[in-house]
Amino acid sequence: MSEVPQISSDAIDPKVVEAMVLQGIPHCAALGVRVIEVKASHVTLSLPYNADLVGDPVSGILHGGAVTSLIDSVAGMAVFAALFAAQQKLQAIATLDLRIDYLKPALAQKELYATAECYKLTRSIAFARGRAYHPETPDDLVANCVGTFMIGSSDKPPLPKGAKVPGAAP
Repeated sequence: MSEVPQISSDAIDPKVVEAMVLQGIPHCAALGVRVIEVKASHVTLSLPYNADLVGDPVSGILHGGAVTSLIDSVAGMAVFAALFAAQQKLQAIATLDLRIDYLKPALAQKELYATAECYKLTRSIAFARGRAYHPETPDDLVANCVGTFMIGSSDKPPLPKGAKVPGAAP
């Protein structure tokens, strides 16, 4: 059952963020990523457990690449949300640098959450930090990250066809 995303009044519509995640970033759809929460500079995504994403068949532990995709995506979505809250428009971004510290393996048969915040916007660079964890134990981190993102990396952000977002390129 999908949780209803929470949203603050100065943030982008979570349905648009979800469409961006699932249609604008195809590998997120392939992984089964879901949007849990969207706020002005803060986003939470989840990755349901999927046996196809296991890195070690004996233990059932999730592959590190799936964790990387989730945490990179949530950090990027936090930047999108912060840009929209600050400028009321969307801009394309690209990950310039992403440092991930893997603190422990993601548990077998468990959904993984990732939360990120964009804590600094400049004219051309955004800075975000995030963490991955199991929702039952949010303080026992699987991984944490810091990332930098280039703002305005192309003419169009990854919007789904037909999306109506103020300030977004048609």
